[in-house]
Amino acid sequence: MHHDSHGLALSTDSEAAARAFDHAVAGYITYRADAGQRLAPLLIEDPQFALAHCLKGYLTMLSYNRANVPLAAASLHEARRWVGTATAREQAHIAALAAWIDGEPDRASAVWQQILAAHPRDALAFRLAHFTDFWLGRPDRMLSAVRTVEPAWSADLPHYGTLLACRCFAHEECGHYTEAEAAGRAAIAHDPADVWAAHGVAHVMEMQGRRAEGIAWINFLRGNWDGASNLRHHLWWHAAMFHLERAEIDTVLALFDTEFRNLAAPLTKAQPDLYIDAQNAASMLFRLGLHDVDVGERWHELADKAEARIGDTLSTFTLPHWMMALAATGRTAAAQRMLAALRDAAQAGTSHAALVGTIALPLCEAVLAHGQNQPARAVALMRPVLGEMYRLGGSHAQQDVLEQLYLHAALQAGLDDDARLLLERVAGRHALPPLRRVGYRAAAEKLGFA
Repeated sequence: MHHDSHGLALSTDSEAAARAFDHAVAGYITYRADAGQRLAPLLIEDPQFALAHCLKGYLTMLSYNRANVPLAAASLHEARRWVGTATAREQAHIAALAAWIDGEPDRASAVWQQILAAHPRDALAFRLAHFTDFWLGRPDRMLSAVRTVEPAWSADLPHYGTLLACRCFAHEECGHYTEAEAAGRAAIAHDPADVWAAHGVAHVMEMQGRRAEGIAWINFLRGNWDGASNLRHHLWWHAAMFHLERAEIDTVLALFDTEFRNLAAPLTKAQPDLYIDAQNAASMLFRLGLHDVDVGERWHELADKAEARIGDTLSTFTLPHWMMALAATGRTAAAQRMLAALRDAAQAGTSHAALVGTIALPLCEAVLAHGQNQPARAVALMRPVLGEMYRLGGSHAQQDVLEQLYLHAALQAGLDDDARLLLERVAGRHALPPLRRVGYRAAAEKLGFA
């Protein structure tokens, strides 16, 4: 038996496999584009290493692509074949993977939290819990996990920067901007290539309206992102968001085409319909449309991918973004097929299915209604779930596109009370008043909202 880089026992008799496991985990938690490729040598070194097969299943599920679930299930099957020699911690990981595959990410998160209570240096469990709780809209649990593990970590441990980066983002999503920025900057000092930390500080600047600083921050760090995964695209989306607030539309479109939706880029070509990239692109095009910006043919390739993903509900927050593409391109028949598929998926009886049926479905119906010039219907569909949208995951900056949809529809429909409700909602969370935000300024002026 060997140990990982944090001193946790591994059920492998191969020192080479233990080091290959460390290398693969490091690839995941530091957002390396080659993280998946690091699995092959690990499984060659010890094909009977249960946790290695579990890790392969985890990385497969992280794609949030229904077509890959059978591959994750095959990895789970292999992990269970060798579970007899696995440690209790490794067996818990296998149980978490099974829960995730079964459509119960909440249950998987609970298992990772249990692992962390006993093994606070389990970097894999910590990072998976952080990620999954984010996409369940649970920043409180993200922060709780940070506080659980940080007494056991120190700067001389591998991946200490990951702890700092997660501390940053957890605090940011909980509205603790001073604590968040300090942790994020400390993580960048520890490792300038830490894209998760760069991302967390960008979120702080977004929420505080520090647009010039945000642009400078991203440009300052951009040279450190060689080998990074698609999260680098999301950072450029943040840059475009800062430029959008400054009404620099030409720059926004240039960043769209050359950075975060460059169809010729190797990362995009490798995964052309990756959920986070689709969210980046659709949300930006939708925002531009609200300002009557001509985006040309950019919606069409997204709509093609949305049609191909009908029936895939693994990423609930991505669903209204796929619908934006279908609505923007007038693909009514495809949109109706998508809604029918959501209704079917909602019958599965899992906690994930409940999110699809109760929240994602009415939001997608509202997106379509808005696209078909039925603003009052869009507001009526969204109003009951406005306070529940966070459960689909996504940051405050990402959820903002849905809030702008509601506000725009309310104004179109002459529903001033609903528009005021939305302005009060965002003003209570965002450091900047609506009058200083491009998507809210016109409504605030019209309604006399200070």
